[in-house]
Amino acid sequence: MRKTIEGVLDFFYPFFRRFMDKTTFRYAACGGANTVFDILLFFVSYHFILRKQMVELSFLVVSPHIAAFLMAFLISFPVGFLLMRFIVFQDSYLKGRIQLFRYFLSVCVSLFLNYVFLKILVERMHFFPTVSKIITTFFVVGFSYMAQKHFSFKTPKTSID
Repeated sequence: MRKTIEGVLDFFYPFFRRFMDKTTFRYAACGGANTVFDILLFFVSYHFILRKQMVELSFLVVSPHIAAFLMAFLISFPVGFLLMRFIVFQDSYLKGRIQLFRYFLSVCVSLFLNYVFLKILVERMHFFPTVSKIITTFFVVGFSYMAQKHFSFKTPKTSID
């Protein structure tokens, strides 16, 4: 699977070489694919699994857009980590468990940002939930890239000759 993904990315990279380095391209492609996957999971969860209904737990009632967000996260988190570790940041010198912990920390901040933006956009500004999720994603992507590149999957510094 890894070789297939790398092969597809390497096929398309020459079209983007003028605009970004290979790591940034792989991050954009893998992160973009995982983001689309996450939004699709959110949409399906919200509309078809939860049917836009509140989720009543024994100790808490969760709004459907937040529940759908959490359901999508449970699937997109491990997929995203595996893509980042094995496809994008292969040169990281950190051990896998350190990467996973740091990835988890950066994703927790992203989760918090997602939660806050969704609450504001859906409940305060009355935007549609799926549109709100897309808008939120654009704000969180910049933070996520920097956190993963410089924290979660740190790579050795290279000098430019």
